[in-house]
Amino acid sequence: MKKIILLLTFVICAFSHELLVNEKISNFSLANQFDEKKTIDENITTIIVSFEKGTGKEVNEFLAQKDSNFLKEHNAIFIANISGMPMFITKMFALPKMKNYKHEILLIYDEKDDRFKAKDGMSTLYRLKNGVIKSIEFISKDDLEKVFL
Repeated sequence: MKKIILLLTFVICAFSHELLVNEKISNFSLANQFDEKKTIDENITTIIVSFEKGTGKEVNEFLAQKDSNFLKEHNAIFIANISGMPMFITKMFALPKMKNYKHEILLIYDEKDDRFKAKDGMSTLYRLKNGVIKSIEFISKDDLEKVFL
């Protein structure tokens, strides 16, 4: 089952393109840290994407201070792009650690998945309304609290 979900994720990513402001996102799916497929649809209003270990740690620390339903209550998702991490490290260290978090982390395994913009040392914030991207910003850990006001 895990291989099917992973294969499905890779196929979806292969047909992806960079998401832009005023563009309607098509529903897409990613696996979470428990290898469960989750679909992102028009109900999501906030997407935070991390591309680096440091920024991912910052978002995880922020979310660890919140209730386990925090993301769901805010129609938000957190995505970590771990495509640059060697699979051995992912399986032996990263995923076991991620499974201890009370919040869900959606994972990008495919380095060819280029739909999300990245900036060194920053996480990317997508604001959506009815499935349409209204803004794209680069944020630091100091901005995380303001994201959900």
